[in-house]
Amino acid sequence: MIEIRIERLNERNFDEFTALVEALAEYEHLAPPDDAARERLLADALGEHPRYEAFIARTDGRAVGYATILFTYSTFLARPTLYLEDIFVLEAYRGKGIGKALFDLCRSLAEERGCGRIEWMVLTWNDPAIRFYEKCGGERLDWYTYRLTV
Repeated sequence: MIEIRIERLNERNFDEFTALVEALAEYEHLAPPDDAARERLLADALGEHPRYEAFIARTDGRAVGYATILFTYSTFLARPTLYLEDIFVLEAYRGKGIGKALFDLCRSLAEERGCGRIEWMVLTWNDPAIRFYEKCGGERLDWYTYRLTV
């Protein structure tokens, strides 16, 4: 069993965080954040009015995974919802409990903050992620995702 330490994003570990974000972009065949996006990531997490929170998982001192979260609101439950934007573990470190540790942290934060649920999206082709989420108790919903880029 490996030792896993999870820490909150800060200015000292920001470059490691963005390297992990770039690794996720590569895995998902997407363009990584450019310099302007990196600046927004920093300001939006660590500025005066944070828009998201991020956590980095380490083993042997190396940043090997991360999770980003934000909060939405359910009018039907009249409670906040923890939205899991990203959870990612470098391929060489998968299957070692790191993703589960990050997911369990999100579950704990949701409970601590009075959330009624946790929600996230997963790409339809990402079978390993689908299996992971279902093993963690997640259920697939019959909703369509829409996006409008502005």
